[in-house]
Amino acid sequence: MNSLLEVKDLTIQYDTKTAVQGISFDVRPGEIFGLLGPNGAGKTSTLSAIEGLITPKQGSVHVVGFDINKDQVEARANMGLQLQVTSFQQDLQVQEIVTLYASLYGVTLSEDEVRQKLADIALLDEAHATAGKLSGGQLQRLSLLIATVHNPALVLLDEPTTGLDPQSRRKLWERVEAMRESGRSVLLTTHSMEEASAICDRVAIMDHGKIIIIDNPHKLVETYKDDPRVKVHIRHGQATLEDVFIGLTGEHIRI
Repeated sequence: MNSLLEVKDLTIQYDTKTAVQGISFDVRPGEIFGLLGPNGAGKTSTLSAIEGLITPKQGSVHVVGFDINKDQVEARANMGLQLQVTSFQQDLQVQEIVTLYASLYGVTLSEDEVRQKLADIALLDEAHATAGKLSGGQLQRLSLLIATVHNPALVLLDEPTTGLDPQSRRKLWERVEAMRESGRSVLLTTHSMEEASAICDRVAIMDHGKIIIIDNPHKLVETYKDDPRVKVHIRHGQATLEDVFIGLTGEHIRI
C-alpha cells in the first residue's frame, strides 16, 4: 500500500455553497502531512469528510484501503482523532478516562499498562486527578493518548498545539514525530507556519476550497522565495513558510 490516506476529487457542498472543490492528496506511511489554509479555506470540511461525519457531493476517501462511506467501521478503526478542544467528564479520574476510552476501542488495559501509558506522557502523578483539575497542556497530552490508545495507522490532529506554551508545544511535537518514527501517518491542520516547518514532511496549502500547492515546506520556501508575491512580505532577510503562505493566499483577513 503506497498511501494510508487517499483523498480523490473531493467536493463538499452546503446548500448552494461549495466548501471544497475537487481536491486530491494522499498521506504516505510514516509521514506527517500538514493541511494549511486561512479560515474558511475548507480544512475543517475536508477533515469532517475524512472522519466520515459528512458525505461529500463527489469524490472518495480511503483509509488503509477502506472507503470511509462504504466501510466506515473498518476505516474508523484505523483512525485516531484529536480535536482542537477536547472535553472529558470533569469528575472522572485520568486513569479512569484512559481505561474507559480504551474499552470503547476494544482494547483491554491492565492497571500497570495504564500507569505506563500515563508515565510515557508525564501524567503518572495525575493518575488519580480528575479531568477538571488538568491544565491545558495536560489535557492535550491526555487527548493525544486517547486518540492513539488503539494504535491506529492514521492519526488526525486538528490544531493540536493551539493555546499551549512553548515547552508543551515542543513536547507535543516530539510525540507526533515519534508517531512517524513508529510508522504511523499523521494528518494535521495548523495555523502555525513554524509548526508546519518544524515537523511536516509535506504540506498542502488550501484556499477557497482548492489546493494551491503540495510540497515539502522547505522546498516551498526555496521555490517561491524570489516570487514577487512572496518577496514583498519578507521582513527579516530570509523567506519563511509564512511569507510563502501569505504570498500565495493573500493578505486579506478571513472571518
